[in-house]
Order: sequence, then structure tokens, then C-alpha cells
Amino acid sequence: MHQQRGRTIVTDTPTTGRQALVVGATGIAGQSVARQLVDLGWSTYGLSRGGAELTPGVIPVAADLLDPASLAAAVAGLAPELVIITAWMKKDTEAENIEVNSATVRNILAALSPAGSVRHVALVTGLKHYLGPFDNYATGVMADTPFNEDEPRLSSPNFYYNQEDEVFTAAERMGFTWSIHRAHTVFGYAVGNAMNMVLTLSVYATLCRELGLPFIFPGSATQWNGVTDVTDADLLAEQLIWAGTTPSAANEAFNIANGDVFRWRWMWPRIAELFGVEPVGFDGEPRPLDGRMAGMEEAWAAIALREGLAEPDITRLASWWHTDSDLGRNIEAFTSMNKSRDAGFPNYRTTFASFADKVARYREARIIP
Repeated sequence: MHQQRGRTIVTDTPTTGRQALVVGATGIAGQSVARQLVDLGWSTYGLSRGGAELTPGVIPVAADLLDPASLAAAVAGLAPELVIITAWMKKDTEAENIEVNSATVRNILAALSPAGSVRHVALVTGLKHYLGPFDNYATGVMADTPFNEDEPRLSSPNFYYNQEDEVFTAAERMGFTWSIHRAHTVFGYAVGNAMNMVLTLSVYATLCRELGLPFIFPGSATQWNGVTDVTDADLLAEQLIWAGTTPSAANEAFNIANGDVFRWRWMWPRIAELFGVEPVGFDGEPRPLDGRMAGMEEAWAAIALREGLAEPDITRLASWWHTDSDLGRNIEAFTSMNKSRDAGFPNYRTTFASFADKVARYREARIIP
């Protein structure tokens, strides 16, 4: 067993000196799992398009996942036994999503095949596995909540299914084991990645405090009143490493959420208290951030200058549309963690504590005041 940030990482074998590759190392999940792998002693390579070095100790690898030739050249000489795939690309249609996101998985595994080193591949997907793709989101037949991993696939095309199939096909050809990790909305600490509700809401609350505005919940009545859950990025990383180092977790799909549930009407005032702003709940209709936060670039730049913050460009911190999408859903969405627990993964997070922890880390890094 290894200790990581006060949580137990359960592994069956030593990790020191072993080689891992994180695909999508600049993303919110990628940065977290790369940090943990380094802390546990893995020789950790982080693949991204620009080869950015965001995590101390991670060896950057620059490659375009859609360019097989450049990808093969970039990973030549590497011999990772653990490959963690967190990367995905959003396109305008699900047909395009399927084309590019299945290609990224297929290309990286093909590029690694000659080395013959890969022992386990862990793929991060999400709850669209149960809810349907962007093109047909939550409009067809859906699984009952809490979502269970043994639910059959939906009939509509879904790039998550194609990514899984690419992993299964490569596993048969290359002889590795696999795991699938279905995350909900991710709360994480990630620099240079704005697909993060915690940072988006932190920027929103900071602007509300600065400008004397009420901290208005932007989403739907369903999300305000209904039960939901989220996924802490560090917890997701813990499960990825556990599955990649625990033989009994091989060749399985696992949900990954914090293990508790909450209602946003309970959470919203507590977030407001962290920032000293007035919370306002749902009132008749959604009030999305994407419109209300338009034109806030100068206000944030002024705050960043006065407070000595690390990033004056609000577009690199806040993703209004992404948070609007999560909080605007008119469906109930939460998952069962029973399969993961039964398989021996005991870790969990308390969701408000998870949110507060990420806020504290952003403050410490001078990302927010």
C-alpha cells in the first residue's frame, strides 16, 4: 500500500522504477494521475499535442494523436507497461466525435505495439455512456439511477463505445489487460485547463464579489432540486492506478464518483460562503453563465493585476459553456460505486470538502485571490 494526500492507494506490486504513459497529460484528469504516478515512483511520460510540462517530474512527449507517423516517432524508445488514456476531442457531430476519438485510441496503441511493453490500458470515459452522446443527450431510453456498470449500451452512436472497442481489439492483439473508468463532472486542480467546474465557479464567485453581484445559480430546476454526484480528479487518479496495478480489477468497467450524493440547493450556499458572496438559487428558469459573464475580460484582468494573480486571461480559467451544460441538464444523474468497492477499491471523497480543497489549492497557486 502507498499513501497519497492522506488517501490509501491500493496496489499489489511495487511501482518504483516502472514506466507509465499518460495520454492527455495536460487535462484535468491527466495532470492529477501524472502527479500521483510521479509521487509513487513511476517513470512517468506525459503525452500532449504541445508537449507541455505542467507537472513536475513528468517527462513531456509532444505528439499529434491524429498523425500516426509523428506519434510513432514520438513514442519510439518508450516502454510503458501502464498506459492511461484521458484525452478526447469535441467535434460538431457525433459522427465526427467517433471518427477522431476512436482514431486517437487506435493510433496510440498501434504506436506502442512494437515495443511489446504494454501490460494494462486504462481508459477514462464518462456518464454519456448511460445518458447518450452530445447529438442525442438524455433524449432516448436511459438507464435508471444510480447508474450501474452492467447496463447495456444505448442504441445511439456514441464515441465512448467506439473508444472502448478500440481498447478491446488492441488488447486481444497485444495481450494487455484493460479497465474503463466512467467519471461524472470532475472537480480538479489543473493549470492551463479550463474544463473545470471548480475553477469556473471560483472565477464567477470572485467576479460577483468584486462587482457586488449576487451569486446566481445558473442551472436548471432539476439540478437545483435533484440528487447528483461528482468525481474528484484525485480520486479518479487513485482508481486508475489501482486498476492498473491490481490483477482482480483487470478487464472491468468501473464507475468513479466521490461516493456521496448532494443537491445543488444544499451545495450552492456553502460555495458562496467560501467567497463571501450572496447565494441566489433557481428562480423560474436557468440563468446561464455564458451570457451573463460575457465582457468580463477586463474586470478579471484588473483583479489579476491588483492581486498579483498568475493568469490575467479569463478564457484560460473559466469555461462558461461547460459549466452551463453540466448544471443545465434536465435529468437526474448519479452513479453506483458498489462494483468498485466490491472489487477492493475503498477510496472516497466528501464532495464539499473536495470543492474546498481545490479552491484552497488555486488560491495557494495564485490562480484566484
